[in-house]
Amino acid sequence: MHFSTTLTIFLSLAGALAAPISLDKKAATAAAGVLKVQTYDDFNVSGGVAGNALAEVNAAFPVDQTNLAGVAASDLAIIAKAAQVSEDAETGTGGFNDAIAAAGGTGTTAGTALQNGKIKNKVLKLQTDVLRIQIEVAQGNTGSQSELATQQAKLATNVALDKAAAGQSSTAITFSGSD
Repeated sequence: MHFSTTLTIFLSLAGALAAPISLDKKAATAAAGVLKVQTYDDFNVSGGVAGNALAEVNAAFPVDQTNLAGVAASDLAIIAKAAQVSEDAETGTGGFNDAIAAAGGTGTTAGTALQNGKIKNKVLKLQTDVLRIQIEVAQGNTGSQSELATQQAKLATNVALDKAAAGQSSTAITFSGSD
């Protein structure tokens, strides 16, 4: 009898001690996030063919969009930086605008493929920016909400442009920068 009482107490204490440990592991996992810092060339979706840019972006940034309030701060920082780097890849020195001009504009085959890549890059930039804003709003920063509709409209326009060019060649650029 003494043995079973001791065993019961031991098992109760073991269970009580194990619960906080497993909760702490879950909290540590959530705090760490699901994304990792990458270079632009690693998360860039501009190459290949046009027509599926939004799905490619969502695959590159697989955050739980059904629980934006639970997105880790580290993931939010990566998403925000990816949006900025993608903007730089479009307009910065050595970016898409420069590459299109160097290819002779969008009237050339190379220029058209670069333009398709630029549109896919815009989808990358805008989807990561929309995600950033949605996460900030879900986490209580209502000040970000005013820019959400504007960015969603721009995203819809560029997704439509990407779909209109479906199947066409899309050229990526090599660009320095990381999320």
